[in-house]
Amino acid sequence: MNLNLRMLHEKSQVYSNSCPDVVEDYANQHAGRHRVIQGRIRDPEASLKHRTIGSLDLFQISYGNRVQITSPEREELYHLHVLLKGRCMWRSCGEERSLAPGELLMLNPNVPFDLTYSDSYEKFIVKLPARIIARVCSENHWRYPSEGVRFSPVHHSEQLDGFLGLLSLVCQEAESDQSTFHVQEHYAKIVVSKLLCLPGSNVGREPLEAACHSFNRLEEFIENNIKQDISLEQLANLAKMSAHSLYGLFEKHAGTTPGRFIRQRKLEAIYNQLSDPQAGVSNITAIALDYGFMHLGRFSSYYKNALGELPSDTLRRRG
Repeated sequence: MNLNLRMLHEKSQVYSNSCPDVVEDYANQHAGRHRVIQGRIRDPEASLKHRTIGSLDLFQISYGNRVQITSPEREELYHLHVLLKGRCMWRSCGEERSLAPGELLMLNPNVPFDLTYSDSYEKFIVKLPARIIARVCSENHWRYPSEGVRFSPVHHSEQLDGFLGLLSLVCQEAESDQSTFHVQEHYAKIVVSKLLCLPGSNVGREPLEAACHSFNRLEEFIENNIKQDISLEQLANLAKMSAHSLYGLFEKHAGTTPGRFIRQRKLEAIYNQLSDPQAGVSNITAIALDYGFMHLGRFSSYYKNALGELPSDTLRRRG
């Protein structure tokens, strides 16, 4: 059974009828670390399409022949898989499920897995950095779990309620020549919001009203003064609470400390400017200093840890 749904088109084609090793190398570099165990290769039939939309990466991959894919505990990345053709057997931590076309598999960070695919399979993948999930939780004032967001692994087609259609629309927007980064990031956040509303995530979506108003006021202050050196004392005075209560507020709504939250927002603002061709940014040192990062080596380390790549990589990807 094949799924009659178009995702990425030929304009996103990177490889077609290629050697599986070439596709594996590209996927390891751009999608995340994994290992492909291949059976006997009859003909080089591997293919790969790739697009970015805001903070997300979209892939459509087939290795052409029956393969087994394994991954160790990975970095802070989530992966959404939709099987388009063929069959897939998922195994992880003593569980296993068989997937048919149209079913969705969510892979959480730091959890090893094993995927075995049939011949002539094809899959669609969305790579989601942990930071955009945390950002969506924060903007919606949803309770961010202290252990990090976790999704149930397998979702059947009857649970998805138009989600596959949304992904198809997102692919169209990613391939549009008129789309801007800010519009694309809006689409990316819609995808994440929809994912967090599927059954089985551990995110609490019932905000505590009084605490939400306080956090919302602090978040707005940080956004409006993002290039400034914001002190914890300023935030505590604005919220009319003690430093201890301030830490509790940020832990509850953002899953982190105030200082790390501010630094993350600064890094995201820099990422948005480096990613946006219309921003005209070409000097990484200048923009880092503009946002208050005085130690450039430390800035690059923070940036890579938070965003998964160096600032020079972000600028290079913009083209």
